[in-house]
Amino acid sequence: MVIRVEVAYALPDEQKILALDVDSGTTAYQAAELSGIADIFPAIELATAKMGIFGKVVPKPQEHVLQAGDRVEIYRPLIIDPKESRKERAAKAKAKKNQPENEG
Repeated sequence: MVIRVEVAYALPDEQKILALDVDSGTTAYQAAELSGIADIFPAIELATAKMGIFGKVVPKPQEHVLQAGDRVEIYRPLIIDPKESRKERAAKAKAKKNQPENEG
C-alpha cells in the first residue's frame, strides 16, 4: 500500500515542504532520503539530523514507521544552548532594569 507523507525543512529565510508517496512501512529517515531534501539543502546531515513528526521529536527516525499524512520535520542543530540563551536574556533584562533612567 502507498501512503502520502510530507518532509519539511526550514531555514530562517527559506522553507520547503515536499509531499511524496511512499510504501507503507517507510520510516521517517527513509522518507527524508527519498524526498531529495538534502539535495535542496546540502547542509542537512540526514544521518545525524534530529527529526520529528508534527513538532514531536522522534528519538529513532530510522525505526519510526510513518502513517499516512505524517509530516517529517528535519530540525537544524542549535547554535546556542537554550539554557544559556535564557541566562543571557535574564542578565540583559536585569542590567536594563537596574540602569538609571536618563533624565532630560
